[in-house]
Amino acid sequence: MTRLPRTSRSTAGFSLVELLSVCGMLVVLMAMAVPAIGDVRQGMKLGQSMRTVERELQAARLESVSANRPIRVRFNCPAAGQLRMVELIGTTSEPTAADNAAASVRCSETTYPYPARDLNPLTLPNHDGPVRRLESTVSFGTVATLEFWPDGSVHKAGSGSDQSWPVVSTTGTSITITQTMNGVTQTRAISVNGLGKIQIQR
Repeated sequence: MTRLPRTSRSTAGFSLVELLSVCGMLVVLMAMAVPAIGDVRQGMKLGQSMRTVERELQAARLESVSANRPIRVRFNCPAAGQLRMVELIGTTSEPTAADNAAASVRCSETTYPYPARDLNPLTLPNHDGPVRRLESTVSFGTVATLEFWPDGSVHKAGSGSDQSWPVVSTTGTSITITQTMNGVTQTRAISVNGLGKIQIQR
């Protein structure tokens, strides 16, 4: 009778010490990644707010040209961190009291609903947009109400006068947006020039 050779047992596998070492390394790596994930989230919220403002400015410019009406973009209106595109009720040379640069009533969706009740050109406004809100950790820094004209030009609220706002210079004006999160403050800007060029500053 012939005997079959004995097969040796496989010794493949991990010891307890090896498993604990790998788990320890994973914990260290995850602890290092948590602040980086927070930074990414912070950057995403700031970027989203920048795009919201940039889209609203582009929409106001397009609406002004297509509707042949002056359109303003008001910031921190009706509250901090909010903005709204509103149609000028009066004219650029003779704005109504509601169009006053300091009047926040134009941002009220109760008084001036979106969408408009009708599109009758005799009952303005017809081209107001909804109130837009920035992310909760984001706020406006330096801002001034901008006015887009049907000819494509952009005007900025003048000092002390509501009549015939001056055109923005070719070097442009900046809308700054600030975010403070976990003690870290970041500021970004959107540039708008008098010819209607709108650009997020990198």
